[in-house]
Amino acid sequence: MEYRQLGKTDLKVSLICLGTMTYGEQNTEAEAFEQLDYALDRGVNFIDCAEMYPVPPRPETFGRTEAYIGNWLAARGNRDKVVLATKVTGRGAANSGVAHIRSGPRLDRAQILKACDDSLARLQTDYIDLYQLHWPERQANFFGRLGYRHSDDDGIAIAETLDALDELVKAGKVRHIGLSNETPWGMHRYLRLAAHGNKPRIASIQNPYSLLNRTFEVGCAEMAIREQCGLLAYSPLGFGVLSGKYLGGEKPQGARLTLYERFQRYTGERAQAATAAYVELAREFDLEPAQMALAFVNRQPFVTANIIGATTMDQLRSNIASADIALDDDQLAAIESVHAGNPNPAP
Repeated sequence: MEYRQLGKTDLKVSLICLGTMTYGEQNTEAEAFEQLDYALDRGVNFIDCAEMYPVPPRPETFGRTEAYIGNWLAARGNRDKVVLATKVTGRGAANSGVAHIRSGPRLDRAQILKACDDSLARLQTDYIDLYQLHWPERQANFFGRLGYRHSDDDGIAIAETLDALDELVKAGKVRHIGLSNETPWGMHRYLRLAAHGNKPRIASIQNPYSLLNRTFEVGCAEMAIREQCGLLAYSPLGFGVLSGKYLGGEKPQGARLTLYERFQRYTGERAQAATAAYVELAREFDLEPAQMALAFVNRQPFVTANIIGATTMDQLRSNIASADIALDDDQLAAIESVHAGNPNPAP
């Protein structure tokens, strides 16, 4: 397993990060334990979760993913062997699906402090290695929106949010902070406030990145490299679409897009066409389609870690093994050719 530096911190994290948003919904606690044990044994030291997990978020399951991980840490006594990341939920309207979280989550001081304490309790730990803002307080172009439409309603000021995170760092409850679903402007604003106010510096940004969505390259990639604030790439398989298992209208039993029709981000006509081309390409090169897709993400210079998720052990084994695959120049050129013909079909 390759390890990369997390921002400007002294932490080294595995190239493959274990995503856990299925724990408590599609995966039982026993299955979560099996996944966590296997990943750690294969050199994965980086675990990512969030207070709102599992997904889709529901009041009945809120916090269950963190609770499973906390139980595993307590049972194994291995807190010192993992880099643990979680997230505080961003601003949510009544119809956002997260209104049950603190009667409507906001990134103000009181809510951030409470959210962190609650996560610490569920995780059964005294500190969080990387505490991330799940999405911005302000309205911006994230979660599939490419075009920016300005709103004067910025909500809680970034300065207040950063002050609250600073308080957690000084209290020893959080070691480092990060962003998620952010824009280049958002990255710049947090970095600037940190530099001029002696506040904690963001160590990472967790945004979507895959063969179907390379929009991170447009503005954020340069920021990530120059500012040493690397990408934690989520949905590197586009909710499993890039494995090819949904092609031809297939609906595999128990698969996420079979169970939850609300997730349509990676299933549009253009995305299906691009996926078919990538799957065909992988088979021409005698590669598993999912492993080729993950290997592409792994090699990017702006990526710190690739967040994989799996509901079965076979998927987990295959996804982790992608760390050992190096795409050659011919394979990369072929991938670029497909991308040029159908760029970012699922932003």
